[in-house]
Amino acid sequence: MIVSLRRSRLVCMFFVSLWMGTLSPLSSVPAAEDASAVPAAPQAKRVLLLTGEDYPGHKWRETTPVLRAQLEQDTRLSIHVVEDLNFLRSPELHTFAAIVIHFKNYDPAVPGPEGQENLARFVRQGGGAVLVHFACGAFQEWPEFVQLAGRAWNPKLRGHDPHGTFRVDIVDPQHPIMRDFPSFDVTDELYTCLAGETPITLLATAVSKVDQKPYPMAFVLPYGQGRVFHSPLGHDVRAFNTPAVGELFRRGTAWAVGLSPTAAP
Repeated sequence: MIVSLRRSRLVCMFFVSLWMGTLSPLSSVPAAEDASAVPAAPQAKRVLLLTGEDYPGHKWRETTPVLRAQLEQDTRLSIHVVEDLNFLRSPELHTFAAIVIHFKNYDPAVPGPEGQENLARFVRQGGGAVLVHFACGAFQEWPEFVQLAGRAWNPKLRGHDPHGTFRVDIVDPQHPIMRDFPSFDVTDELYTCLAGETPITLLATAVSKVDQKPYPMAFVLPYGQGRVFHSPLGHDVRAFNTPAVGELFRRGTAWAVGLSPTAAP
């Protein structure tokens, strides 16, 4: 009898909490994480870092905190991490200034056409997009993706050089992202698998040690009213910890949200 009364009291408290708005019902779309690891400036641009699935060789649970830390060195950016691709279906996506795509989805139903169209609408309407490493391979089932990404993974092509050290050469030093940015060495995967005819502005390349051809390592493009920055760098923690790689993604993200790529000292 006492147990029954306690259960009845708990049930009543639950529904009262719902009615008063102090408890939210469960939702199939996750909420974005609000707390940033590093305090951002009061007027910082909210940036969604979306991850949660990738090729098994891409350890997103290890690389995401490192990428986040690199981006948060620019206190004009407030980084919020979500580890569920279904978030792309949420109208909350449109509360952000940009999305950093750090995933490769394998289930065409996740996030599905609803999420894909919401992402496209977000960027077309002025949101920024930053594509990281194997994000080029996301949405293989979505023909529009190459228009947004500029270049996309073509599984019929050779994937990449053997993992190792190579030089990234700056080819557009006048672009705001690359101004006073020297060429640099990185130990990473040199992707040779990007394909597409969408017009892009090439920022940096690297020459393959296998076929001696140059391949894009960073480029930008417009998509509707939005800005897109895309780099296939970032295979692992070591790559992201390379200072130049962190700076490249930091500048690319700032540019994508409409800020000067370099923060004032």
